[in-house]
Amino acid sequence: MKEKNALVLGCGVSGLSCGIRLLENGFNVEIRASSLPPDTTSNVAAAYWYPYKVSPEDKVLGWAAFSYNVFMEMSRQPETGISAFELVKLYDHKVDEPFWKSAVKEFSRAGPQDLPEGYVDGFVALIPQIETPVYMNYIMNTFMELGGIINKLDRDIESIDEVVGESELIINCLGLGSRKVFNDENTYPIRGQLVRTTNPGLSRCINDELGPLSVSYIVPRSKDCILGGTAEENDWNLVPDPATAEEILRKCRILEPKLNNVEILEHIVGLRPGRTEVRLEIEQLLDTTIIHNYGHGGAGFTLSWGCAEEVLELAEKHTS
Repeated sequence: MKEKNALVLGCGVSGLSCGIRLLENGFNVEIRASSLPPDTTSNVAAAYWYPYKVSPEDKVLGWAAFSYNVFMEMSRQPETGISAFELVKLYDHKVDEPFWKSAVKEFSRAGPQDLPEGYVDGFVALIPQIETPVYMNYIMNTFMELGGIINKLDRDIESIDEVVGESELIINCLGLGSRKVFNDENTYPIRGQLVRTTNPGLSRCINDELGPLSVSYIVPRSKDCILGGTAEENDWNLVPDPATAEEILRKCRILEPKLNNVEILEHIVGLRPGRTEVRLEIEQLLDTTIIHNYGHGGAGFTLSWGCAEEVLELAEKHTS
């Protein structure tokens, strides 16, 4: 039987998830990337399940629902860094139920006890929370335990011509790197600035995406809290801005007064890989089949396992 080989470009959550699913189904997999955990964009993400800044909705729903079920199953294993918590979405106006409601196991309208002053509507959903320092280490170790190979590059890949021909099958999980490598001008950064603090005993994620304190979110983790944030499109700046940090803290402290006395641990900036819509499709270059999997916006973790499953299906069709 002919060996099935795949070269995955990128070692963030998408690359590792695809690599794991391919290994589990008989592929030999090499990941090649210039940044590995803990130095990837995925590692600095707030990383709770929520389809944010991503389209098209019909495809996103399927990918997100699949990932939701995988994460909820994984939350039974403490070593994964995944737990389940309540997402409280807040609005200062009446809203319809979200398109992703059918993907979650528990969903309800927010009651008066859930709504801070100035908010009139919202909902509460049980979702997976992914503690990235733990989870990224976990899936990288899983990938290697399954026999995967990781090769760290000393520079970014500049052009797909550098690797075309090295493998019959290439999985492109370069995220923002796809803009340059594949000349994709539909791909752009969505800058997110965060503040990491101590956790004053919080256990729910609070999110105001469109209201008076937007964009604000509070993501409690086992030993800290991630406070956000920003969503600045086409901004490549990776340097934290002190004024923005103060504004993040101001807004989050209004939403949750317990944050008034927390210790500031770190200021973080990450660039979400935005795109007009997710690109998950096959492209043929000479004798190389490329499966693209990028453009996940603010939903890289949310879509990771669902997209990896579709990548696997396309890969198996190619090798059958």
